[in-house]
Amino acid sequence: MHKLVVLYPEPTDREAFVSYYEQTHLPLATKLPGLHSWRYSTEISPDAQGNPGAYFAIFEAEFESVATFRAAMGSPEGQAVAADVPNYATGGAITLDYEVSGGN
Repeated sequence: MHKLVVLYPEPTDREAFVSYYEQTHLPLATKLPGLHSWRYSTEISPDAQGNPGAYFAIFEAEFESVATFRAAMGSPEGQAVAADVPNYATGGAITLDYEVSGGN
């Protein structure tokens, strides 16, 4: 299993981020070929001292393999997803992708 995680720092406008993300970006992302599962949250909990979390939102996606993930991101759908990020992520986006090991 190969996972993609996208971390979103605080945007300029939270409402605009959520509206665009849910109505425009997620429908693009869910069309990625080979996408096995996905989830997201804009409800990041405060840290133990009550400070806001380091990120505003998170997105997780799973693909069968690194090859499937790379093919998805290189596809027209993947290129559209990547090109769309600056339209809503005014705080930027940090992406991590990795092969999942262990667990059950």
